[in-house]
Amino acid sequence: MVTLSSLRKNVFWATCPAGGAFFNGKRVSTPGRKRSVEMSSEKIEVDVLVVGSGAAGMVAALAAKEKGLETILVESTEMLGGNSAISGGGVWIPNNHVIKRAGQTDSYEEARTYMDACIGDVGPASSPERRDAFLKRGPEVVQWLEDLGFKWVYGRGYSDYYPERPGGKPMGRGIEGKKYNIKRLGHWADKLRYSVRAMPLYTSEVNKMAVSLRTWKGFFTAARVIGLEALFPRLVGMQLVGLGNSLMGQLLELLLAREVPMWLSSPMKELLIENGRVVGIVVENGGKRQHVYARRGVILTSGGFEKNAKMREQYQEHPVTDAWTSGTEGNTGRPIELARDAGAALSLMEDAWWGPTMMYPESGEPQFMLQERSLPFCFIVAKDGKRFMNESESYVDAGHHQYDKHREVEAIPAWQIMDSRHRKYYPFGMLMPGRGGSKKGVKMGLFIEAQSIEELAQKIGVDVDGLVETTKRFNEFAKTGKDLDFHRGDSAYDRVYSDPRVKPNPNLGPVDKPPFYAVKVYPGDLGTKGGLLTDEFARVLREDGSVFEGLYAAGNCSASVMGHTYPGPGSTLGPAVVFGAIAANHLAE
Repeated sequence: MVTLSSLRKNVFWATCPAGGAFFNGKRVSTPGRKRSVEMSSEKIEVDVLVVGSGAAGMVAALAAKEKGLETILVESTEMLGGNSAISGGGVWIPNNHVIKRAGQTDSYEEARTYMDACIGDVGPASSPERRDAFLKRGPEVVQWLEDLGFKWVYGRGYSDYYPERPGGKPMGRGIEGKKYNIKRLGHWADKLRYSVRAMPLYTSEVNKMAVSLRTWKGFFTAARVIGLEALFPRLVGMQLVGLGNSLMGQLLELLLAREVPMWLSSPMKELLIENGRVVGIVVENGGKRQHVYARRGVILTSGGFEKNAKMREQYQEHPVTDAWTSGTEGNTGRPIELARDAGAALSLMEDAWWGPTMMYPESGEPQFMLQERSLPFCFIVAKDGKRFMNESESYVDAGHHQYDKHREVEAIPAWQIMDSRHRKYYPFGMLMPGRGGSKKGVKMGLFIEAQSIEELAQKIGVDVDGLVETTKRFNEFAKTGKDLDFHRGDSAYDRVYSDPRVKPNPNLGPVDKPPFYAVKVYPGDLGTKGGLLTDEFARVLREDGSVFEGLYAAGNCSASVMGHTYPGPGSTLGPAVVFGAIAANHLAE
């Protein structure tokens, strides 16, 4: 049996770029040039094996290492960070010291009341014990990470998603990583996934940037982010990042400082089980199958199954496809399948972190829609020309409502209808506001353009009378400021993405100024939320309810404690971070 310490002395233990990283101003050594482990005939033994490099995986590996345990993290793709790195980076963990330090009040009782009101009874995936574990251990994890050097900020004003419900917070409970100089990672920065790296953003700045042509606050936010924080630091050899790259960049730096081995391009192929207990896995590393044994346990943090078309067709409502998801290519669900086939229980497999999504025709790439659908002068309809949702509501709710409508009449795809003011004032995905952006959208086939609502209905194939009547009714709502059908703009969450210059309701604006535009809307997602059923210690459970010894799970490969809903910004990453830490601490004990 080869131990990790002896392995380090004899072979390169990771496939990664040469170079080093910096921690607290000091260079940290990192492995040599890309080379695979050369001992496929021998067994490697460690204390803890973590599968997956998203937030749950990095926190789990960090917690295990801090307990003095020999730990390896394996990642199936050539890039680190998973969905976490390309996400908004927000973390929803109630009652933590960061929000209290910023003057926000919170308590366990308020948070538990709110979670119960939002989630309801969805079975063991969100059992009372799991909710308690999340809420009680969460603040400890936030403090622990800060003590290690992680820098947090409070996302003030980014509301809980149901702030009017008992225990809800209109000012929000979300926290995120402070803007981070990714140059500290050295060559490892090239191995961290990213979606937005040119502009360092906080989630609480994205909504202001969306109305930069409409408000002074938005204008000055854009000027500061683009000038002072994006361009100026580069003149002194820095590159600030925000969102998911701040979260994952800081976690990666903490792991590098502790020399935690990370195997890239090393997909899990088998579970190793002896006498009913998971004792390790088989990894394909450098083209060779490597047996890696874990004395304490295996922690699966490998993401969901959004990129597995077969699993989606098996478990989820149709129509569904892996093309609409914003998840990364490594989330194939293979570890979930392996555990399921070995007797592990599954839950919530029909659900996902849904959200309205448009598809760029030229590239086939999805674009998750937030401000695009929430800002004024637009609404969404099905084939009958009628609305079926509050366009500013939580994206998970919007996805559920699109499927609900599709059972009655064709709503996949649905259509977002907007007028010239929406296109004049606001960005739309990667398209800038103004006539130039609109022309580009039409040319690429993203936008359908017409000079009247009737013409637009005919072009997109929706009921003409239905769309005309919907437009007339919606414009009356915009005039009075009250959406009598879906209450758009009534919630503090709706107004996170809104235009304060539009009165009397900042989410409603009449759709009456030609030209008019339509965009196809699909029920995309940020990832799936069903997976392995776990208990309050993140231990995977068998189908008979017993503990699957030696196997833990956290993040999107496990069934979410949030059930079928999304209580606040970071409701995916919050439980991932907390249960990743819980898993490592439990197996350490």
